[in-house]
Amino acid sequence: QVQLVESGGGLVHAGGSLRLSCKASEPIFSINTGAWYRQTPGRQREWVASIVSGGATNYADSVKGRFAISRDNAENTVYLQMNSLKPEDTAVYYCTAEIRRTVSSRKQTTWGQGTQVTVSS
Repeated sequence: QVQLVESGGGLVHAGGSLRLSCKASEPIFSINTGAWYRQTPGRQREWVASIVSGGATNYADSVKGRFAISRDNAENTVYLQMNSLKPEDTAVYYCTAEIRRTVSSRKQTTWGQGTQVTVSS
C-alpha cells in the first residue's frame, strides 16, 4: 500500500518557523484532499489543517493565522508552513491524504509515519 512520507520536522525556538512536506512513497496519479494532524503523548490526534483538490483550505482555530497548508499537484506533495511557533505546537505531525495510485484506481486514504516538531521556550 502506498504510504506518505513526512519530512521537515525538528527543533526550533519559540517564534521560529518550520516547513513540513508530505509526499507519497512511490509515484501516484493524484492527491485529492490532504490534511495534517498532530498528536502529543496521552492525547488524541488533533486535526490541524486540510486542503481540497480545488485548493480551498481550513484550519484549526489554534493555528489559524500562523500555519499555511499548500499543495504542489505536479509533485503530488502537500506542505505545512508553520510560523510563529509556540511551545504548545510541540507534537508529532502526521500527514494524511486521499490518493489515486493510477488514473483508473479507486481513491484510498493513507497516512504517514509522522515527524517530530519540538518548540522550545
